[in-house]
Amino acid sequence: MVKTRFAPSPTGYLHIGGARTALFSWLYARRHGGPFVLRVEDTDLERSTPEAVNAILEGMNWLGLDYDEGPFYQTQRFDRYREVLQQLLREGKAYYCYCTREELEALRAEQMAHKIKPRYDGRHRDYQGAPREGVEPVVRFKNPVDGEVVVEDLIRGNIVFQNAELDDLIIARADGTPTYNFCVVVDDMDMGITHVIRGDDHINNSPRQINILKALGALAPRYAHVPMILGPDGQKLSKRHGAASVMEYRDMGYLPEAVLNYLVRLGWSHGDQEIFSLDEMTELFDLDDCNKAPSAINPSKLIWLNKHYLKTLDPIHVARHLSWHLGQLGIDPSEGPQLTDVVQAFAERSDTLHDMAQAAIFLYREFEQYDAKAASKHLTTAAGEPLRRLHEALTALSEWRAGPIHEAVKMVAEAGGLALGKVAQPLRVAVSGTAISPPIDMTLELLGRRRSLTRIERALAFIEG
Repeated sequence: MVKTRFAPSPTGYLHIGGARTALFSWLYARRHGGPFVLRVEDTDLERSTPEAVNAILEGMNWLGLDYDEGPFYQTQRFDRYREVLQQLLREGKAYYCYCTREELEALRAEQMAHKIKPRYDGRHRDYQGAPREGVEPVVRFKNPVDGEVVVEDLIRGNIVFQNAELDDLIIARADGTPTYNFCVVVDDMDMGITHVIRGDDHINNSPRQINILKALGALAPRYAHVPMILGPDGQKLSKRHGAASVMEYRDMGYLPEAVLNYLVRLGWSHGDQEIFSLDEMTELFDLDDCNKAPSAINPSKLIWLNKHYLKTLDPIHVARHLSWHLGQLGIDPSEGPQLTDVVQAFAERSDTLHDMAQAAIFLYREFEQYDAKAASKHLTTAAGEPLRRLHEALTALSEWRAGPIHEAVKMVAEAGGLALGKVAQPLRVAVSGTAISPPIDMTLELLGRRRSLTRIERALAFIEG
């Protein structure tokens, strides 16, 4: 059975690279019918914060990456780590190292002076003497000194490391707290993780972890190291490239479906296909199709995907996300038209939910003033008479729907010998404050009879003034 895990460190938000790793791990588990585990690696007590934990959980929830087990917290497993640590010490597979910081710095300086790769020289590996006074020892893993470790990477192929190049890793600090590489090994072993999908910055950790697993008599999981994500300029992704946090993408108005589709294509492909539903991703995703080379973000691709999903997803689903954005603008969506109708009216002309919410404000809240350019062009003296006739015709309508509204606008235009735009544009500016909105009949239906007529009256007063 396949069992994967996503194991972020809560030292900040869920960044886009971490979200891609989570997605790949989730998809692999789902495709093979196995469980997906969420594990919070919070042993860095100085940098881990509850806020960062919440940011990770919020990001996973927003993306819809549900987990079958967890979240597990490493800080709640210290007793288990101590137990395994004592086992390794008992079996002579780990040892206390009494080197002081000064001694280690002197060793490093000497090695560098002789152009030797800086590494611990194993001086306490077979130490049998008494504990050194005044020195709190660390615990080091007794790494094999000969032979090699082969990381059978499912993306990159076999990567070979010589044990002679690996020094004796610290697995517990002087204060007794276990280190990252040791905790990961115990967790993967205890949780029965079969496949570890993670960033390629962890490649050098893999041989160390495999050796510790062997010392514990456990099978190593299969590893797949995905290349990093670069900015559009080919440099390492950073904040200067725009959104770094997953929740920033939400704040900017992207749908989670668009972000997931965008992420899956950063390093994975299936022929020339660009658009994938979550079901399709689950059915098709395979590590064999992952790229070995880094992928660069492409903001215009994300906008293109987002526009596609705004237009094609169920309006009820899009409306739930739009509601949040309207709330951020201080708007109560219940005080205006149905959100699903707003989605259908604005989807074709919106890049993001943020754009859609901004464009729809006039449907829920009075605007303070007209767009100056639109008003000077369309709310002229010549527009006064058609707007008065429109007010009369619209007041007389028995039902307030787009069809009858369109006929009323058309009738006023024909009666005045005017092109439809000469009537529709002043009406649009009158009711929305700008020269841009969905089709005018749809706009008025959304706005409602009372608001529409009141705003035409306001425009007439503006023209007379």
